[in-house]
Amino acid sequence: MSEFGRGRLQRVRVQEEKQKSKLDCGHIMSAPDEDTFAEEGVEMEEMEDAGSDDDEGVDMAEEGADGQGEKKVYVPGIEPLQPGEELEMDRSAYRMYHECQTGAPCLSFDVLRDGDGESREQFPLSMLLCAGTQADTALSNRLLVIRMHNLHGTAKDKEGEESSDEESDDDEEDEDKKPQMELAMMPHYGGINRVRVTRRGAQSLAAVWSEKGQVEIFDLQPQLEAVHSSAAMATFIKQQKEATPLFSFSGHMSEGFAVDWSPTVPGRLVSGDCKKNIHVWEPREGGTSWQIDQRPFSSHSKSVEDLQWSPTEATVFASCSVDQSIRIWDMRAPPNSMLSANEAHSSDINVISWNRSEPFILSGGDDGLLKVWDLRQFKTGQPVANFKQHSAPITSVEWSPVDSSVFAASGADDVVSQWDLSVESCDVGARVEGVKDLPPQLLFLHQGQSEIKEIHWHPQIPGVMISTALSGFNVFRTISV
Repeated sequence: MSEFGRGRLQRVRVQEEKQKSKLDCGHIMSAPDEDTFAEEGVEMEEMEDAGSDDDEGVDMAEEGADGQGEKKVYVPGIEPLQPGEELEMDRSAYRMYHECQTGAPCLSFDVLRDGDGESREQFPLSMLLCAGTQADTALSNRLLVIRMHNLHGTAKDKEGEESSDEESDDDEEDEDKKPQMELAMMPHYGGINRVRVTRRGAQSLAAVWSEKGQVEIFDLQPQLEAVHSSAAMATFIKQQKEATPLFSFSGHMSEGFAVDWSPTVPGRLVSGDCKKNIHVWEPREGGTSWQIDQRPFSSHSKSVEDLQWSPTEATVFASCSVDQSIRIWDMRAPPNSMLSANEAHSSDINVISWNRSEPFILSGGDDGLLKVWDLRQFKTGQPVANFKQHSAPITSVEWSPVDSSVFAASGADDVVSQWDLSVESCDVGARVEGVKDLPPQLLFLHQGQSEIKEIHWHPQIPGVMISTALSGFNVFRTISV
């Protein structure tokens, strides 16, 4: 993957702008000026509070002879903004939207499953994340556990004038609806390239690929206790010291980004590095150590960028690489792959996602293309779907955990796209000017962040997405999913 597409987050000043679209855009937030961390228990900003005084937030318009503005749909990459035009967020396009910052930006994060139930949609919502920072210095990095709660849906615009009593009541209500966030931060020497979490019995584990060239396993229990209890948080802060891993592996001999926990065998892990090697980890009894075969899986000729276990076959996993290939492996048959699509993209393949209920793999590359591969036709080397909507390298892709035809992607063009493969051309009704030529499967375009690096659907809250970027986190649900 190109350095711009995957590599270090660059500390640049984010241009502030607001955005509008029905295929729609999100809301901006600025990167912090310094790599300082917020105090534990800080509040997140709600959407309506997030804009600064400098953000005028007018509808994008073309002034007619009568001076009235005509609203238009803005599609990224189709038509540049003209002088005097601005983008404004269409709040009606979101069921929920929140943003937060954690000090230094996070290149990677993952969603921790919680005990609050499955398929929950009732507001207010809560969630747990684990993230790793990319700070300016190695000593300034943190492994974070984040608890966000009291997350309400987007407020409807108030109509008509309100009395002072009504305004006072609304102010109190708004105060009650402010989203909350707790951070439990462990110092970690070295920037964190990728974080993936799993549960093994009672343990909540994080696998961390860092720029030190090591893959480390951390037990997150102390941090999880801290974000749920003020007393535990006080104890955690008092005892805070550099994160000590349960286990670490230095056998890759170089740094990497690819790592994935098995969804079928608790504690089984696969990791890949920038020197093309892949290692499978087998958990040992006791939950604190792993057996790693020193002979790597080695069919790739260049850096391994992403790995995904099969959701159904316990010994099978997939990989993608800078060598432009996607490979399917069986850990019982090292060191070579079983199947491969050797020229799957015309440039580096950055990310893949394995559909949980259909035999499909989704891939995204430096060519800006999104491709869907049917494993029943994998040997043909031809995808069953191919989308070119992003104008820069793809940085993250993920199938929806609840709808097998829906997926999302992010790109270095600062756009998160949502798609539905089940939509046919004949399903699409009349479209407004400017979106007629877009693929009918494209549901939504979310904007407003700078250098988006990773996206995830929440596995327990249908339709909710989280994205991380230089400018912080967005937590949102669109009207499309």
